[in-house]
Amino acid sequence: MFRLFSCVLLAISAGFAQPKAGLGAPPTALRPAEFVYEAPEQELLSKQASGDLREVLLRYSSDLANLNRLYDAPMSARREKALREFYAVWNAALDRIPFEALNQDGKVDYILFRNRIRDDLRALDLAAARKREMAAAAPFHEQIVALWEARQRTDPIDPRKVAGEIAQLGTAVQELNRKAGGLQMKKTAANRAAAHVAELRGVLRRWHDFYSSYDPAFTWWMSQPYQKASAALETYAATLRERVAGVRRDDKDTIVGDPIGREALLADLESEFIPYTPEQLITIANREFAWCETEMKKASRELGYGDDWKRALEYVKNLYVSPGDQPDLVRNLALEAIDYVTKNDLVTVPQLARNGWRMEMMSAEQQRLAPFFLGGEVIRVSYPLSNMTHEEKMMSMRGNNVHFSRATVHHELIPGHWLQRYMNERFRPYRAPFRTPFWGEGWALYWEFLLWDRGFPVTPENKIGMLFWRMHRCARIIFSLSFHLEKMTPAEAVDFLVEKVGHERENAAAEVRRSFEGAYGPLYQIAYMIGALEFRALKRELVETGRMKLKEFHDAILKLNSMPVELVRASLTNQPLTREFKTGWRFYGEIP
Repeated sequence: MFRLFSCVLLAISAGFAQPKAGLGAPPTALRPAEFVYEAPEQELLSKQASGDLREVLLRYSSDLANLNRLYDAPMSARREKALREFYAVWNAALDRIPFEALNQDGKVDYILFRNRIRDDLRALDLAAARKREMAAAAPFHEQIVALWEARQRTDPIDPRKVAGEIAQLGTAVQELNRKAGGLQMKKTAANRAAAHVAELRGVLRRWHDFYSSYDPAFTWWMSQPYQKASAALETYAATLRERVAGVRRDDKDTIVGDPIGREALLADLESEFIPYTPEQLITIANREFAWCETEMKKASRELGYGDDWKRALEYVKNLYVSPGDQPDLVRNLALEAIDYVTKNDLVTVPQLARNGWRMEMMSAEQQRLAPFFLGGEVIRVSYPLSNMTHEEKMMSMRGNNVHFSRATVHHELIPGHWLQRYMNERFRPYRAPFRTPFWGEGWALYWEFLLWDRGFPVTPENKIGMLFWRMHRCARIIFSLSFHLEKMTPAEAVDFLVEKVGHERENAAAEVRRSFEGAYGPLYQIAYMIGALEFRALKRELVETGRMKLKEFHDAILKLNSMPVELVRASLTNQPLTREFKTGWRFYGEIP
């Protein structure tokens, strides 16, 4: 089978070698298949020496974006090779920058830049390992990628020759499908392979659609072979998911995920400048959860439910607005939060930021991954739609009740994600490569901490709304790290959220699905609470000791742009830095 696909690849390559009859040879040589990246000129590197690295980072970001657009086929060998060469060139360029001549901003940039390249190289290593793990299930990978990359280079194509190879490709995939039951793969790898085959089918479709219809020879030769290959890939992806991964075709609820293991978690934590192990972070989460539970019982007693806070939580869940009224509620809560932070002079809110946000409602399908609000310039609101089942409608209303919503609208808009985005686009935007959820989500949750401490939740219902989300962020640390340590399954994570936090079951499933099957990294879900704890510790160090005013502190963080919080601390305290700076800030104290 591997020999067959090797022959197909060679033939496909040959099929691109000849120009069409009547056109003659191209006026210049064909674009090279292999990538060569020129090192940045020394003038660019040298003129940054007395300041920050904004011009260097803008060059790096622009070139990397160009490369990613050019080599956009999944798991392409040429993409991997090009990126490794690219990172090697920039690593060498960093060595040519005189670190000691940089100002504090520049030294922070340097450390973040070196760390970013290290982290991206590790991501390439992980992708390569996963590709090897799936190789037996997708031996046609390079053939399809070769088609697309030749099209990207605008190589001439011989439709008759390539049509024959696509027909062979379809036959070979049909044979793989017939023998799929014999594949020996872990469930997670098989599920990943199924998704990869579906992705390759999409690449083949994009390749076909470029030529189809406008090129009469291609259209005439390719119609049947392409349909055969596309259908074979679709069937094969379904077979991998059902027969090898064990997930039924009609099963939209099973969550598989892809745990990365302890060593990879430790490497990711190091790149985020977090000096605790996964086990220590779970200990921190349990301590914070215990605090939440104590406060929940206090609020529950105020409502007459004694220490049975889950009964009090059920009462609060049923305080929802009627269908159609949620946009008005969200608008009012957004204006309340903006008014509170401005009247109390807690952070600068420019007029365009104050008035420039918008609102959209999420579809039923979107709510399968995001059962609550999402934010930024646009706040995306979850609430029942007419095409949901009765049970789904009730879960959506209960999960987005008045007091849960009051605790999250400011997280998504102002002073949370929308204010962050507004400032990121206007202050040090060249730091975009360093964006991290520990800064992004941590800042938004830090404000929930601060507003709690300032008495923003007035009623016991308000308090339960805020505490529910704080508990949820503790639970995210526990279930996400436990999953990646292979100590908890996705199904157990759903049960954990229902039983420990009091989630509606469908909402809990959506949260776990978002964590393990969405476009989020392994540490994303821990970043909320851990980032907030970092910002809280930094506030104690700088504001509560009188070194900075509270508004000055908040404005300074926003103007530094997104980066690991330990480097925010290094910037604000003017901490002495070295080229090989390592994490060491125990923002939560010593944990056994």
